[in-house]
Amino acid sequence: MYASIKVPPANAPFWRKLMAFWGPGLLVAVGYMDPGNWATDLAGGARYGYTLLSVVLISNLFAMLLQHLAAKLGIVTGRDLAQACRDHYSRPVSLALWMLCEIAIAACDLAEVIGSAIALNLLFKLPLAWGVVLTTLDVLVVLFFQNKGFRIIESLVAGLIVLIFGCFLYEIIASHPDWLALSKGLVPQPEIVTNPLMLYVAIGILGATVMPHNLYLHSSIVQTRAFPQDEPGKRSAIKFATIDSTLALFLAFFVNAAILVTAAAAFHGKGHENVADIADAHKLLTPVLGAGAASVLFAVALLASGQNSTLTGTLAGQIVMEGFLDIKLKPWVRRLITRLIAVVPALVVAIIYGEKGTGQLLVLSQVILSLQLSFAVVPLVLFTGSRAKMGVFVNRPAVQVLAWVVSGIIIVLNLFLLWQTFFG
Repeated sequence: MYASIKVPPANAPFWRKLMAFWGPGLLVAVGYMDPGNWATDLAGGARYGYTLLSVVLISNLFAMLLQHLAAKLGIVTGRDLAQACRDHYSRPVSLALWMLCEIAIAACDLAEVIGSAIALNLLFKLPLAWGVVLTTLDVLVVLFFQNKGFRIIESLVAGLIVLIFGCFLYEIIASHPDWLALSKGLVPQPEIVTNPLMLYVAIGILGATVMPHNLYLHSSIVQTRAFPQDEPGKRSAIKFATIDSTLALFLAFFVNAAILVTAAAAFHGKGHENVADIADAHKLLTPVLGAGAASVLFAVALLASGQNSTLTGTLAGQIVMEGFLDIKLKPWVRRLITRLIAVVPALVVAIIYGEKGTGQLLVLSQVILSLQLSFAVVPLVLFTGSRAKMGVFVNRPAVQVLAWVVSGIIIVLNLFLLWQTFFG
């Protein structure tokens, strides 16, 4: 699919060029609203009201910067992040990075499996174990659409995002949030850092928002556009790819913020502060809000989110394996391997521990993703700051400093999260 989508000439209108580049950002945004984010956003809203809304906003701003760097790397070098790592590092280091990335993709797939199974259970009363088994069939759906061309995949993802967006627009209207408190929540408060319990949830939100496999995915799929391989052509491609991903991530911010706002309006201060479980939230939404469709639309959005993440997870898995190892597996084989790695633990936990066990497994998947994030972010910042790799497109000093500050914050917070998870 490399350079398979034509772009208009340089003198074409702005909107025509933007529409040609519109799409990869939506695939990236999916990872920022997958079922793994739901548990952390629900917990944040139910326990602390609108206070952690600023953390969701900051996480998305971090994501916008990192996705810009990922797109720039792919456009300028013609190599995705996985291929760039293989070119730059020794074989043992590349293999270690590949293994860490595969663990992250399996953890992300685990969240998708559990999220979809919970949604099927909420909508159709299908037992969790059967829901987990049923999610393996989406391999066939992914393959069907993958063979129809890249624009078809982008259109399908866009449709599901619109569905999720519409569901949460209803949830926000039905929940009647305190708009003044909501606007104050967008401003960071000192208590986020001084309150250890709040800080723990805040780091969980950050870890669940910025997805490591998205950096590999974005650096590859921006190359589906057939832009001119000269300096003006690459500058134009970087500009429109950045607009695309930034606008798409604003949609992701709305969805994550909407989950937190709905939880804050429905549960905080109303005796339901301990709601952090998706199934509990689903049960309580209709009685608390008095809106009949609230619970159903919540589950519909969850199912759409899980299926959307499946599509992008499949693509990311193929990109990572081919990039690090230069091994080209048939898509159905690759998908089956990844999904089985996720399905087996999810199925065992669903059978033995049921609803509560799958909820805890969902949180664990986000912790694993958080820990892997640094191993994707550091090479990305290094490569885009290297004049040898980027030439005239090397990061400007201010951008490079900002990128390292963001990387440092992510590393420190994830180390704290690791310590809190196992010893706190």
